[in-house]
Formats: sequence, C-alpha cells, structure tokens
Amino acid sequence: MNQRRRKKLSRHLFEAIWMGDTARAKTLLRAGVDPERRDSEGTTPLYEACVNGKAGIARLLLAAGAFPDAESGGPGSEGTPLCAAACWGHTETVRELLAHGADPNLREDHGTGWSPLDWANNGPHPETADLLTTAGATPTREPWRS
Repeated sequence: MNQRRRKKLSRHLFEAIWMGDTARAKTLLRAGVDPERRDSEGTTPLYEACVNGKAGIARLLLAAGAFPDAESGGPGSEGTPLCAAACWGHTETVRELLAHGADPNLREDHGTGWSPLDWANNGPHPETADLLTTAGATPTREPWRS
C-alpha cells in the first residue's frame, strides 16, 4: 500500500472513530490500516477512541495490534489511552484496555503525570476508580492537588 493510500485510510479511520462507526472501523482495519498510525498532530487512533468512550472500536484497534500503553501527542490529546478513558469515566473502555494488558499504574506525560486512578478519582468516577483499583492501580496523587 502506498503512502498516500495509507494516509487516506488512516484519516478515514479517525472519521469512523469520531462517528462511532464500529463497522467502518472494522472494514478499514481489515483493509490494512495501521492501528498505530498517528494523525498529523500525533494523536493515536486508540487514544481518540478511548477519550471518546468508544469501547467497541478500542477493542478492534487492540485486536489489530494497537499498543494499549502508547502515549498520544497533539494539542489536547496528550496522554495514555487508559488515562483518557479514566478521566471521563468510560468504564467499559477502561475494562477493554485492562483486558488487553494496559498498565493500571502507568502515569502519563512519560511517567511524570497523573495515573489512570488519579484521573478517575479526580472525575470523580467511582465505578471506574473501583475497576482500576481491582486491577491493581494505586493512587499517586491526592485528588485535590494538581
């Protein structure tokens, strides 16, 4: 597949994520879209799916080889998929990530930022926090401190 086609299909994958179109995402992944290919700003497809609570699409991306702990970049899209999902209380997405080996204690910002549990507690999203704690997460910050 040439570079231009890869870029176009990757753009279509991001569109499918934004629209929550699981069937289209599945078709694109089967067509050979790289589940790790970042957009022009550095955002990973998995991060985009997780921050928007698209658990079904996250599952597809993970099954296609997306790395569950890859840190995303780009304005407003920095961090790990698990932190993104935990921040917004997307419990089903958190469950998918944990089932695919995401580290419940991995702090974002290359290990210097908040952990998924810190984000869930800060939400507050108690159901998500309970799931992370059950998976072995331990808090690294007090919720009221930045």
